[in-house]
Amino acid sequence: MRKALFGLLLAIPAAHVFAQDADKTLAAALKKQADAWDSAIVKKDKKAIADNMSESFFMIGSSGETSDKAHFVADLTAADITIEPYTVDEFKIRIYGNTALINGATDMHGVEGGKPFQSHYRFTDTYMKEGGVWRIVNVQTTRIKQP
Repeated sequence: MRKALFGLLLAIPAAHVFAQDADKTLAAALKKQADAWDSAIVKKDKKAIADNMSESFFMIGSSGETSDKAHFVADLTAADITIEPYTVDEFKIRIYGNTALINGATDMHGVEGGKPFQSHYRFTDTYMKEGGVWRIVNVQTTRIKQP
């Protein structure tokens, strides 16, 4: 009995290390997926943008506006908008089973309707594993005031 209990106690830290490694591997894969989505947005790649999104996708913008998948993709790929390449600062991933929260801050620049724009915001992207594939189900942004 003692040997079995002792063996079990030794296995618990090993299982924890394995879980941490699995989370690190998943976090790296989700970071790569999020980076690819950002690149697709800049390139206006409708298919790549849409393929990363769940059919139930929902967005809440900094001004309280909302959008579903079809409108979100259409807005990002409209002929009168150009988004410059951007980086994500303060990138953080938290994983909860089949759900992952990705947070960061972005200072986005571009041209819309012939006029330059700047949008500096923090975001939360919620990814869920659907049918074995991680897809973004929700985006929420909060504008960061410029000094």
